[in-house]
Amino acid sequence: MIELSNISKSFQGRNILDDISAIMETGKCNLIIGASGSGKTVLTKCIVGLFKPEKGVISYDGADMVSMDVKERKLLRQKIGMLFQGNALFDSMTVLENIIFPLDMFTNLTLGEKRKKASEVLDRVNLQDAHKRFPAEISGGMKKRVGIARSIVLNPQYLFCDEPNSGLDPQTSLVIDKLIKEITVEYNITTIVVTHDMNSVMEIGDHIVYLHQGKKQWEGTNKDIIFSKDELLNQFIFASEFLQDAKQMRMMEAEGKV
Repeated sequence: MIELSNISKSFQGRNILDDISAIMETGKCNLIIGASGSGKTVLTKCIVGLFKPEKGVISYDGADMVSMDVKERKLLRQKIGMLFQGNALFDSMTVLENIIFPLDMFTNLTLGEKRKKASEVLDRVNLQDAHKRFPAEISGGMKKRVGIARSIVLNPQYLFCDEPNSGLDPQTSLVIDKLIKEITVEYNITTIVVTHDMNSVMEIGDHIVYLHQGKKQWEGTNKDIIFSKDELLNQFIFASEFLQDAKQMRMMEAEGKV
């Protein structure tokens, strides 16, 4: 569990985050959503320790990261997996070598043990036959799955996903969402997903924090969204007539009218 208490952050006198508190639950997909400029990226960078908030506490299972020294923070970061928006794969390395890279950095395993562990996570994301291929030889969806495999190879307690469906077609996005959800539950990880994808919000949003102009405007589950009266949230989530119709249908389903 990651607990945020009264997080505030400013740059050059301008408030970017204003007194944000939230709990990111273990074994659930915790989504941070909001329009561009709402503070999502800054909040995420504060949570992983890239920015230091001027005020507040960021607690990882009871340990305050803000007050940690360099050594303690380094140990904590080894428990964090990252799935980057652009995948951040090394073009000159094979898929298997990309997965082995963090094992080279942070473990003393033998080469055989590293290969075995890398193969296991590639199997888990259904890439059994991609070991010897290079990133340029695989699709965008496969690259994303390689990124997921690399992010879990060190058995992290916490997983951060930055726009995991960026650049993917709708069908592939559903596959990636399903995989992130399955891994979160299977490995009992505290997963935080920063996304603009409303399908992700409705499909895997176990817990959602909606930011508006640097403040926490709303917090709840994907089921709570259906009945939310928050006008700003509804405008953001159900901007199109299609999504408005989808909300109406889900409300009717929930009430047993269809």
